[in-house]
Amino acid sequence: MENSTEIVSFVLAAYGNIGNLKYLYFSIILLWYLSICMSNTILIVVIYMDRRLHEPMYILLCNIFVSEMGGSTSMYPLLLTQMLSDTHEVTLPWCFLQMCCLYTCGSVEFCSLAAMAFDRYVCICYPLHYNVIMSTGRVGLIILFIWTYSFANVMFAFSFVIPLTFCGNVIDKVFCDHHLVIKLACSVSVFISLSDLLFAFVTMVIPFILISVSYMKILSVCLNTSKENTQKAVTTCTPQIVSLSNMFVGCIFHFVDSRFDNAHVPDIVRIVLSVYLLIFQPIITPFIYGFKLPKIRQSCKRFLFERKCIVL
Repeated sequence: MENSTEIVSFVLAAYGNIGNLKYLYFSIILLWYLSICMSNTILIVVIYMDRRLHEPMYILLCNIFVSEMGGSTSMYPLLLTQMLSDTHEVTLPWCFLQMCCLYTCGSVEFCSLAAMAFDRYVCICYPLHYNVIMSTGRVGLIILFIWTYSFANVMFAFSFVIPLTFCGNVIDKVFCDHHLVIKLACSVSVFISLSDLLFAFVTMVIPFILISVSYMKILSVCLNTSKENTQKAVTTCTPQIVSLSNMFVGCIFHFVDSRFDNAHVPDIVRIVLSVYLLIFQPIITPFIYGFKLPKIRQSCKRFLFERKCIVL
């Protein structure tokens, strides 16, 4: 057995040997990453500059854009570097740093969607008390709690993984995966082997329960109100539901790819599915919010096309 102390880096084996196609893939991925950065940055700037968007829902939405930028930056620069590399190696510290950033930003996005669902619940069910319950200071505390909660969850899960010694160094993915890193350890306890499932529960299931309760209460109110109010609720809640659904689809692909043998699936399909969440979510989120929500759509038109300074 290979001496664990000799393991100083992991090999990301899913890249394989793509030959000269690596330059084509590099160009496509670079353009995709730049599109993600540009679209999310535009919406962050628009929300910051337009005082009419300084409302709880849009502030929380801005937090999601920031987490999208963070998650993408955690993966794409390393992905682009590895695309041109012949060895596809990443040192242990960089691997753990990438996982920390990816999982923290993913947790932030789930929790932000839960906070947005609660915001819509208060707005629709308690409109007269909305400004008191969702004050600017309270929204700031919610965002602080989201980042602290997410980072603490990641640090708790990783506190069991970082001290491990490894007897293998091949990860069959294009990025560092928590579950696959654990499988490379020389010996692990049952608790450590299930730590990623515990992290998934805290990161995904708890926010999902909060989101479900909020939308069920919203639905019960909408069934007993006017058609106009129902339409307004649907307009503001639909993007959140679409975003949440897409995230869960991506997480299912990630879970299946990490834990089951997919040797019968073509490599390119398996790789795309494993990074589905990191490829499509950062570009879908600004699209569905930027074009679906009327206030953001109007502000973007003024910011991009009218060339007028938005009054601060």
